[in-house]
Amino acid sequence: MTLHTRRGGDRPPRKGGDKPSGLSIAVLVVTLVATTVAAQTKVTPPKNKYTPEQDVQIGREAAAEVRREYPLINDSTVDNYLDRLGNRLVAASPADLKKPQFEYSFTPVNLKDINAFALPGGPMFVNRGMIEAASQEPEVAGVMAHELAHVLLRHGTANATKAQGFQLGALAGAIAGAVIGGGWGEAISQGSQFGLGTWLMKYSREYEKQADLLGAQIMARGGYDPRALARMFETIKKQNGAGPPQWLSSHPDPGNRTQYINAEAAQLRIAPLPNDSGFQQVRNRLQSMPPARSMADLEREAGSGSGEGRSRPPASVGRVGEPVPPPSRQYRTVRGGDLFQVSVPANWTPISSNNVMKFVPQNGYGEANGQETMTHGVELGVARASSRDLRQATETLVEGFLRGNPEMRIAGGQQSMQMAGRNAIITMLEGRSAVGGTERVDLQTTFLADGNLFYYLTVVPEREYDIYSTAFARVARSIRLNDR
Repeated sequence: MTLHTRRGGDRPPRKGGDKPSGLSIAVLVVTLVATTVAAQTKVTPPKNKYTPEQDVQIGREAAAEVRREYPLINDSTVDNYLDRLGNRLVAASPADLKKPQFEYSFTPVNLKDINAFALPGGPMFVNRGMIEAASQEPEVAGVMAHELAHVLLRHGTANATKAQGFQLGALAGAIAGAVIGGGWGEAISQGSQFGLGTWLMKYSREYEKQADLLGAQIMARGGYDPRALARMFETIKKQNGAGPPQWLSSHPDPGNRTQYINAEAAQLRIAPLPNDSGFQQVRNRLQSMPPARSMADLEREAGSGSGEGRSRPPASVGRVGEPVPPPSRQYRTVRGGDLFQVSVPANWTPISSNNVMKFVPQNGYGEANGQETMTHGVELGVARASSRDLRQATETLVEGFLRGNPEMRIAGGQQSMQMAGRNAIITMLEGRSAVGGTERVDLQTTFLADGNLFYYLTVVPEREYDIYSTAFARVARSIRLNDR
C-alpha cells in the first residue's frame, strides 16, 4: 500500500479556482526538488582504503564459497522474483554510490532462519525464512534495500580498513567464514584467520543506522513505504529460538530504529508502488516445497561429517584413556590470526575448528563414548554475546555449555578478574571426566571491541588439577588481544 502524505511543497487549493502562472509552476517545481533533497538525511560512505575492484574480487570469491556451503533454491519462479526485486532496488539507488564495477546477484537460500546478507561488490543471499516471515513485498524489499545499502556504502571493506593489517587475499575466505555456520563458520582456517570474519561481517551500530537510512531512501525511490522496513525489524526481533535472531547478531540495533526509520519515511517522496503480485506467487511456491532446514541443522550435519568442503579437527591426539604427559616447561608463542597471540606448553598440539582453537597434550583429545572429547587442555574461542552486560552474556554462554554437556554443572559463582588487560569474569564448572572421576572446567570471558565474547577455557580431571594449574595460569597471563 502506498502511503499518501502531504509533501513539503504541497499547497492548499487556490481560492476562486485561480491557476498558477508558468513562472509559479517553475518556482513550485524548484521548491519541490529543493525540499526533497533537503529533507533526506545525507549518508556519507566511511573511509575505505580498498578499491571498488577489490570489493568485487572479495565478494566474488566469498560468494563462490557460500554457494558451495549453503543449500540454494534452484527454482526459476523464486530466482526471477528476487532478480526483479533486487534490480529494481539497484535502479533506485543513488547514482553517486553505484559503482559500475559491482556485480549484483540475488540468490535465494533454502534455510528457514530469518536472515539475509550481502557481500562486498554486490552478491546478496536471502533466506527462504525471510520471505516466509514477511507479510507483504515491501517488507522483503526493505531488508534487501538495507543489505544493498551496506554494499553501496562499502561497509565490509570499511570494517577491514579500520582493522589494520588485513591482507586482501585473506578477506574473501574470512567473509565467507563469517556467514557460513550460523554466522561464524570457519573464520579460522588452519588457525590463521581466527576472528577475522567477525570484524568484517559484524557491522557497527553507526553502519547499521547508515544502512537503515539509505535503505529507506532506496525503498521510497523504488515505490515502497520505508515503514515496512521498520515493521520487518520488529518481526525479526520476535523470531523464536534459543538465542538472538541470526540477522540481528551481525546487524545490531542502533537504538530507536523504528522511530528514526519512520521519521525518515515521513520526509521522503514515495514513488508509485510497483506491481507486487509476484510476492504471493513466490510464497505459494515456497509453501509447496519440502520444509526448509535451519542453520543449526546445517551445522550439526557439518559436525557429523556429512558436509563437504569444511576443515575439521583431527580425530584424536593420541588415545583418550592413555597416560597424559604433564605440561612441558618449554613454551612457544602461537598466533590466532590477527586477533590474539598466546604462549602454550611446547608439547601441546593445536587444533582449530569453528572460531575455536584448542591446545591439548598427547592423549588429551579424541573419541570417548562415541563423542570427540577433550579431557586435558585449553580452548580459546569467540562466541556471540547475547547482551552488552558481561555477566549476562557469560551466563548465556555457560547455559550453552551446560545444554551440550548434561553432566556438567556450575561449581561456583562468577568472580571478577582481568584478562589481556580487560575486565573479565571466571566461572567454575565441573562434570564427569571421560577418563573417570570429576572434571574441572574453568571459563574466563571478556568482551572484544566488536561486542562479541572472547573466552579462555581450561579442562582437566580434578585429581590432576595441581599438575596443570601453573600451566593454565601462565597461558592465561600470556593472552594478548589485538582487536582494538
